[in-house]
Amino acid sequence: MARIFDVIENPNEMKGEIVRRFPEDGAGDFRLGSQVIVRESQSAAFFRDGKALDVFGPGRHTIATANIPILIDFIGKAFNDRSPFTAEVYYVSMKEFANEKWGTAQPIIVRNPGMGLGVALLQGYGTYSFQVADAQQFVTQIVGATGVYRISDIRSRLRSMLLSKLSDLLGETTEAKSVPELIALIEEIGAGVRAKAQDDFAGLGLVLKTFYIENLRPSEKSAEELRGMGMLDMATYTQLQAADAMRDAAQNPSGGAGLTAGIAAGMGIGNVLSDSLKAGAKAGGSGSSAAARVPDIMTPSDAASYLKVAEEDVMAAIEAGQLKAKKIGNAYRISRTAIDEFLNS
Repeated sequence: MARIFDVIENPNEMKGEIVRRFPEDGAGDFRLGSQVIVRESQSAAFFRDGKALDVFGPGRHTIATANIPILIDFIGKAFNDRSPFTAEVYYVSMKEFANEKWGTAQPIIVRNPGMGLGVALLQGYGTYSFQVADAQQFVTQIVGATGVYRISDIRSRLRSMLLSKLSDLLGETTEAKSVPELIALIEEIGAGVRAKAQDDFAGLGLVLKTFYIENLRPSEKSAEELRGMGMLDMATYTQLQAADAMRDAAQNPSGGAGLTAGIAAGMGIGNVLSDSLKAGAKAGGSGSSAAARVPDIMTPSDAASYLKVAEEDVMAAIEAGQLKAKKIGNAYRISRTAIDEFLNS
């Protein structure tokens, strides 16, 4: 027979713990007149064979027919009003678990129409906080018969839920917003993730209190990694490799072989881009229809889309004198002829 407990309590502060069972191993025998002590920020749930009998809030409770009707009703039906009775008590921390960390282990793929490759990889990190809303449901759905259930036991599950909602929301948002516009909306995105995740948290007996995005930015994935993810075709991959070689050569202050390689890479990317654009024109149909898709006068943004590069790269080429452009007021206009000359130079 199990030990009979006259006082049931969990005096520790439950640091890092969400649930602690009493007794931690096996079942305990309790009887009418036993004292149940529940501290602030705790709930005590009585269970037997995985079935909830009663839940107590903060305070000192006496197991008696007058004040614990659900539990006493169970005792009467199960034991013909005899005591002791066998059960387990689960002490559940009801405090807010704050400053939990989340981050994107892998970049999130989003659409980025009209810029660069038309897609972007985003990485981010931040914090969130949660709280047990329904002690009985949390124990039933998650804890089971575990003696001690810690925050570390559920962190990965909660992060997966949050990152799934974040990825879904970013995909919806980039239908109408570019990536630069998206990054400026991190507060709104955080609120959206919180709203989307509430039902999933509620299904576990939890409530998501906060979700903050501290940083959201384009990934620094290399061309090789992007290709490994199936994001790049061979032509685009070759273009990016050549662009990387140009950048590395430009950063080489001594010139020499590195500079020569950079010039060769520049010629290579020009030829690749030119061939790619010619192939695209042929695939598009007649010469007149292909020309209709490419204006004779372009903005830097148009030129970036045409060249499949970032707008910043076009501006850098203009400022370096490599790409001819006409400045009208504060805006630049670029002829298609100038771009073709730039590609073939």
